[in-house]
Formats: sequence, structure tokens, C-alpha cells
Amino acid sequence: MLPEISRHLREKLKVFFLTDNLILNNKVIPVIRENFQEVNSSAEEKTIAFVDGGQAEILSGGNLSLSFIRVFAQVMKSSKKLDSFKHEFYVLTTAVYRNGEIWYEGKVFGSDLIEEADLLVSSYDSSIKSGNERGPISKVAGMARRFAELKLAQKIKTDYVLLDGTLEITLKNEEKYMAGLGKNVAALAKTCSLFTTCGNNPAVLLQKLSSFQQAWSYLADNNNSFVKLHPRAKHVFRFQGNLEILPFLVNGSSDPLFLGYPYGLILADKLARVSEEERKSLKMQLLLNKENREFTEYLSTTNAHEILDNLG
Repeated sequence: MLPEISRHLREKLKVFFLTDNLILNNKVIPVIRENFQEVNSSAEEKTIAFVDGGQAEILSGGNLSLSFIRVFAQVMKSSKKLDSFKHEFYVLTTAVYRNGEIWYEGKVFGSDLIEEADLLVSSYDSSIKSGNERGPISKVAGMARRFAELKLAQKIKTDYVLLDGTLEITLKNEEKYMAGLGKNVAALAKTCSLFTTCGNNPAVLLQKLSSFQQAWSYLADNNNSFVKLHPRAKHVFRFQGNLEILPFLVNGSSDPLFLGYPYGLILADKLARVSEEERKSLKMQLLLNKENREFTEYLSTTNAHEILDNLG
């Protein structure tokens, strides 16, 4: 069966590169070779703040969720590390019944970056729901993390700011935080969920079509580009925002750990990430308090999968 699958997949891939176009925001955009531009590194030095965030759910129940969130910014000038900014806080989300439906209400502990009112969302809001089902209550922590990343990006004074992810508005109230970003902000997405008319991945398609031996960018439309930041890189990333930052990103994208990905974002990801050990430690600190014994009753409502996983 596997040889048959392999043959079918090879034939499918041949079709991908014959007559293919990009699909962005439900619009078909032809691939034009003239839109490829070589990106050369710059001898000039600029300060860049690389921003990322991490989170971990500490307590989970059907009607509540407690998450620990960390947002981090690493400021660099060429390959030199300058300032860094770390902001940690908790978000407790509970379910409330309002106007005939279930809403999620987030309360923030330890942060003034975001407003709690922005974390009130209907469980059936299109930005968090899953298909026809109400969205999981844990989605509110993701909203809080995103808003905190955007707010932190506003506060840092550097020549440029690079966010992990995109600059698209996908969450309720996100436009409020996006509006405060300066013109010096850009975003680089590690993963790409976009498609082409043949069902291909745009990054793979452009990698095949590019004739440049150096770093390059491809302008898809006024808001979206794809970039390859090192000649030997195997990855092409989706890019949004200020294109003037690209020559300075090329300078810092030669780390063999992730060739073609800015070292500043590698650092920001590492220092923002909440490890499993850290999550477990925070959880135990909460549950070992005798006054919090009743919290375990809520854990039993959602940990059935954990029990099966532990059985192997």
C-alpha cells in the first residue's frame, strides 16, 4: 500500500508546480517572477527588539482555567545582546451565564499590560469556537498572551520590532492592541497555513520557483511577503510589516541551530517558553496548599485523557 501512496503523492506534487497561484484572503494571486527581490545584508547596525510569548495551563476544569503567561523581548544590535524585557502574569478564566449564553471572563493577576474588559468573550465567538462547538475556556489565555505581546512591542523603543507570528487580526478586541503598533513593527511566522490553488504550500512553491542563490523576498500583496533569510536555509517564512528590516535580519539569521531564522527570535522563544517542569511546579505550589484542596474536584472533570496517557 505504501508504494501506491508514494506514486500517487509524486504525481500530485508534479501538478503543484505546473500552473499554481497563491491564495491570500480568499483572493487568487498569480505568482510573478518579477516579485522576487534579492535581499542583501546591511553593514549598518540597527537595534531590533524580538518579541515572543509562552504560556502554560496550571489548573483546568470545564468552567475555569488558570494559566501562567510570560512575554519576552530581546533587544539586539547586530549580534550583540542589549536590553531584555520579561513580563509574567496569571490569567484566571471563569464561565459566566449572560444574556442567555455562556461567556468567558478573564481576570488578570500581576500585569498592567492588558485590560481585563478585553478578556470578556462569548464562548461562541467566531474567533475562539471550534467548528459548531463553543470554544474551549483555555482560549482566553491565548488572547491574553497575544495582547500582552502586542502591548510590550508598543512600549519598547528601538529602531525596529519583530514579532513572532503575523500582524493579522484574528481575535476579539485584538484590533485595539494592533492599532498602537508603530510603523517600525514587522512579524515573521514560523508556520504558514495558507494554500495555493493546487493545494500546495506557498513557501514550498516559492522555494522551487526562486532563481536567487542569496537571501530573497517575494512580495505577494501589499501586506504579505515570503522571505528566505539565508542562502542555505531550507525554510521560507511568511513576513508582514516594515520591509526595511529585512537586510538587518539577514545579518542575524546564520545560526546553525535554525539556519535562516533570526537569532533574536530563537532567544525570545527560548526565554519566553514555559517548560513542562515549570508548569508542574506551579501546579504543585497551588494544589499543595491545604486551603486549595477543593480545586482537585475540578481537575477530575478534565483529566481523563491524562489517565489513559499514563497507562501507556
